[in-house]
Amino acid sequence: MTIKHHPSDETIAAYMGGALDEPSRLVVASHLRLCGHCRATARMLQTAGGVLLEESQPVPLADGALQAVLSRLDADDSEIPVNGVETSNDPDLPASLAPLLQGLPLGKWRSLGIGLKMRTIETGGPSDLRLFMLKAEPGIKLPHHSHTGREWTCVLQGAFRHEHGRFGAGDFDEADDTVEHHPVVEEGERCICIVAMQGRIELQGWLGRLLQPLVRF
Repeated sequence: MTIKHHPSDETIAAYMGGALDEPSRLVVASHLRLCGHCRATARMLQTAGGVLLEESQPVPLADGALQAVLSRLDADDSEIPVNGVETSNDPDLPASLAPLLQGLPLGKWRSLGIGLKMRTIETGGPSDLRLFMLKAEPGIKLPHHSHTGREWTCVLQGAFRHEHGRFGAGDFDEADDTVEHHPVVEEGERCICIVAMQGRIELQGWLGRLLQPLVRF
């Protein structure tokens, strides 16, 4: 597995500092479990942060804050291949993701159209922050769309392409309200992703505007 697309250093730093909302944190954690490069970046940021703390004036930390950060990184410190690996309890939940979602309510897969299904993951956060999985059959073309907020995606299985490149297993797609794209799933394998979305999607073109009231994610 060759991973080419990674979270920004700022995103990894926010993850390490506990500054991300829960949906975004889980998508970054999904990537870290698969990407040795980003785990190394996280370790480097952890070390740099320790040096800065030693050179700065003491500031009281909340009880358990340091241990929480260290535990978060340790939990993501082993690489698990995802292609073709499934858990025995849920054939649609890749093994790399199962430990991260332990204890979270998982919705049933529901159809969004031919060859495309969505599964919500309840995190108990604000209604405009959502975490879900997408499962798309080979060759499926998603509508051309933009977003009113942030959309972070980690590919768990298969691959898709859009205007900004190819995204295969382990890749991280970091988009915001300035990005428009038209994802197309590659032939040969079903594509499964975990997605954190802030706001809603906006379909483009006259057909998109016609269908917008029917969009459910």
